[in-house]
Amino acid sequence: MKFSQSAVVAFAATAVAAPSPTTQQEPRNAQAACASAVTLDPSQNPFKKYTLHPNKFYRDEVNAAVQQLSDPSLATAAAKVADVGSFLWIDTIANIAKIEPALADVPCTNILGLVIYDLPGRDCAAKASNGELAVGEINRYKSEYIDPIVKLIKAYPKTAFALLIEPDSLPNLVTNSDLQTCKDSAQGYRDGVAYAIKNLNLPNVIMYLDAGHGGWLGWDANLKPGAKELADAYKRGGSPKQFRGFATNSAGWNAWDGKGEFSGASDAKYNKCQTEKIYVDTFAPLLKSNGMPNHAIVDTGRNGKTGLRNEWGDWCNVDGAGFGVRPTSSTGDDLADAFVWIKPGGESDGTSDSSATRYDSFCGKSDAFQPSPEAGTWNQAYFEMLLKNANPSF
Repeated sequence: MKFSQSAVVAFAATAVAAPSPTTQQEPRNAQAACASAVTLDPSQNPFKKYTLHPNKFYRDEVNAAVQQLSDPSLATAAAKVADVGSFLWIDTIANIAKIEPALADVPCTNILGLVIYDLPGRDCAAKASNGELAVGEINRYKSEYIDPIVKLIKAYPKTAFALLIEPDSLPNLVTNSDLQTCKDSAQGYRDGVAYAIKNLNLPNVIMYLDAGHGGWLGWDANLKPGAKELADAYKRGGSPKQFRGFATNSAGWNAWDGKGEFSGASDAKYNKCQTEKIYVDTFAPLLKSNGMPNHAIVDTGRNGKTGLRNEWGDWCNVDGAGFGVRPTSSTGDDLADAFVWIKPGGESDGTSDSSATRYDSFCGKSDAFQPSPEAGTWNQAYFEMLLKNANPSF
């Protein structure tokens, strides 16, 4: 997962709200999670009622990481990370098989977060997180990816789901339209997103469409085109009822509030969205004026420290990063439904091995942590760094 530079100038930085309490949940059968079918009201913030579920796959990774720690105090702190709610990435057709095991211990008080992320020609402006489906394989995306996910969610009507739809896709069409790879992917992205939100429009689902971050679509020249691109996708999908709004800072580093990391840069005059709060408050009205629901979720999983990047567009394994605010609906902003953990902290953004097929030069920059393995692969040293630099601390 990566963030592209804007075609205009491009490119944000730490949340400071208090974390909500997190408790260990006892395993339960998903079908018995609620006594009856769940119906989510799209006019209400779902995170006011439901806690983001600490999915078993991230818990397993963290628990395995704890076993590698010899420092007892660090191990105790690390064990607490396993109890933090986080989104589960369904980034391949094979990983659809993770959904049912992840449902097995979701109580009625929790909502399972899933990242829907497998468009044909995925991540058209980077190499580290390219997907399995080639440009043009939209029928496979529909029949082998989206349709099985729809079927599974229908089979578990007593569980609540929060879905983040296709990180990076539409923002890339706004700012990287000059790249041939993005030109080739454009129609598939638009068709795929429309199909996804139309068919995932189920009573126990709430959906958010990815909108990059303030250092991407927050530039003056990108705000209106970005809002139109997202709103058009919403309308192409039939303006689905269970659609709540947009997601920002997914797998990102930008601060929610305070002083923006690049607010003192010479080109800051072209981007007033120096924090994610300003971005949400600026972008949301544009979405509304284009006819799209406009409430946001914001990834605070790795933005506990700021001032680390050389450039706003540096997106890969930022060195010195720390875990940020834990998931909570207490954002202090009516337009922001929740701070959530979207990117699983400890999983790599991309490899620093320049000889690798999927090597992206951003992962070899001086502000990127090295060595780092392939995207999605666990990096123990990076996890320990995030833990030591966590703000607030564990």
